[in-house]
Amino acid sequence: MRRLSMAAIGFAALNMTAPAIAADMAVKTAPPPAPVAAVYTWSGFYVGANGGWGQSHGCVDFLTPVGTVAGGCADRSGGLVGGQIGYRWQTNQFVLGLEAQGDWAEIKNTRVSLIDPLISTTGKIDAIGLFTAQLGWAWNASLLYVKGGAAVTRNRFDVFNNVTGVGLASAGHTRWGGALGVGWEYSFTPNWSFGIEYDHLWMGRDNFGYAGVVTPGGFVLTGSGVSQDVDMVTLRLNYRFGGYGAPVTARY
Repeated sequence: MRRLSMAAIGFAALNMTAPAIAADMAVKTAPPPAPVAAVYTWSGFYVGANGGWGQSHGCVDFLTPVGTVAGGCADRSGGLVGGQIGYRWQTNQFVLGLEAQGDWAEIKNTRVSLIDPLISTTGKIDAIGLFTAQLGWAWNASLLYVKGGAAVTRNRFDVFNNVTGVGLASAGHTRWGGALGVGWEYSFTPNWSFGIEYDHLWMGRDNFGYAGVVTPGGFVLTGSGVSQDVDMVTLRLNYRFGGYGAPVTARY
């Protein structure tokens, strides 16, 4: 009987101390939330500025009463500065875009004509426009792309007397052609990016006439035909409206 009483007392004491022991036990904390990583997206409107260098390769033919006479070919180069505006859509790593670009140009060359050494011709491009579509491949904040579409140039062609410096004929014209290019762009902040781009423009041949001009050597000119290709290398700085894309929870 005594042993039974001692067991009952011990059981009661154990029940009384159990809550206190449980209160002193450390509570297991919940695991920290998985980190959230921001993912860059190229989607959105952007505007920017560009500047660089351009070179044109052109050949001139003179129209005369007896037929067409080659006037020679020449390369001319100069600076470019302008801007661009566009919109891009990104799906996974693929980036599609549309862009309009305009540049003031100073691509100019003067050379002695082959038809008559007493005259010279000056060809100049003073403006270039591009209207293109883009297809790119993105690695987070880095983008490699190709582009293609329409190109337009504003040109001026002058013929003048080498001895007197007097202008004999002049024509201004706008020419349409095609463009193909490749570029790389890197975003160094959520909104700002810089890049480099190369474009080749096929501008074809353009004919224009003028009133009969007699050169110092006795040639009668009734018009000219000019064929032209243009190469452009530009550095670009863009600002994209909007920030990073939706956060993505890291997986372990």
